[in-house]
Amino acid sequence: MTTEPLRVGIIGAGANMRLKHIPGLRAQNGVELVGLANRREDSSKKAAKELNIPKVYANWTEIVADPSIDAVCIGTWPYMHAQMTIAALEAGKHVLCEARMAMNAREAHAMLAASRRNPQLVAQIVPAPYALPVDRTIADTIASDAIGNLIAVDLRVSSSGNPIADTPLHWLHSRDLCGNNIMALGGWYEQIMRWVGPAASAFAVGQVVVRHRKDAAGNRVPMTIPDHIDVTGYLQQGGQYRLIVSSTIGHTTSRSEAWFHGEKGTLAYCIPHEGEPYLQVAKMGGAIGPLAIDPAKRGAWRVEEEFVNAVRGCEQVTHTDFLTGVKYMEWTDAVNLSLCERREVQLPLHL
Repeated sequence: MTTEPLRVGIIGAGANMRLKHIPGLRAQNGVELVGLANRREDSSKKAAKELNIPKVYANWTEIVADPSIDAVCIGTWPYMHAQMTIAALEAGKHVLCEARMAMNAREAHAMLAASRRNPQLVAQIVPAPYALPVDRTIADTIASDAIGNLIAVDLRVSSSGNPIADTPLHWLHSRDLCGNNIMALGGWYEQIMRWVGPAASAFAVGQVVVRHRKDAAGNRVPMTIPDHIDVTGYLQQGGQYRLIVSSTIGHTTSRSEAWFHGEKGTLAYCIPHEGEPYLQVAKMGGAIGPLAIDPAKRGAWRVEEEFVNAVRGCEQVTHTDFLTGVKYMEWTDAVNLSLCERREVQLPLHL
């Protein structure tokens, strides 16, 4: 274990970097944010001044090449994740990379291979945050046989309270920037893996409800990534799953709901439109009621703390290691293949 200062370079000072990663890294003892690079030098200078980061780099390759930097935090869009991550690892830098892991599973596998060539370095993907406080409680409840053998997982996610909203063009609407990623689909599948393990198959149907959006210049841009999608399939441990994610439907009873139906009972996790998320459980034939969360099992956002601790040898990365990222990218590719070929796709993929 080392207690020497950890010198970190920031690549891409976007919203999540400003909201989460920079404050989270600064909260760790002995961490120095030494420099920053955005896509343009003028943007880098502005961000560095706003964030009180001392050095501005002309581009990200200068950060990777700087021998005084120990680690990089990558906050760009997915189209650059693989190139930057692999270059940083090969240059001897620890890597904390923003989700989504990559454009597709092939890139994710290349990132995993680079991390395995450099096992002395920490390689971490920012995890899906939607159920961190209750992840362990859900997984332990299912594993304890409280609801029996799993029959079905039913998860519905609605990210819009305004149906068919003509919202501005976002990088998530562009395949050139996000690849095979579809809305928050991969993140919610990452949650499913934490609860009940990976899927054995995927069959998807989807649609583009908002057919075009306007870019910054006011031009109409055709949309090709589904904004409403249903994915179903079998789980490797047994049972079926159904995951519905939509950014266009409204008037739902809650923002997100996950129902776990077993032979002995049901477990439910709800994120309401207002108020705190909660868990419920019911035995077969009985009424559903609240499930208390053991404070010792309550999780929280500690991504930057886990990253720094892993670099210093205090703990292992759990949220999220590269192998888990590869699995959700393989599933994401399977969903896209199913949409294109209108068939059930078996997992894991053989690339």
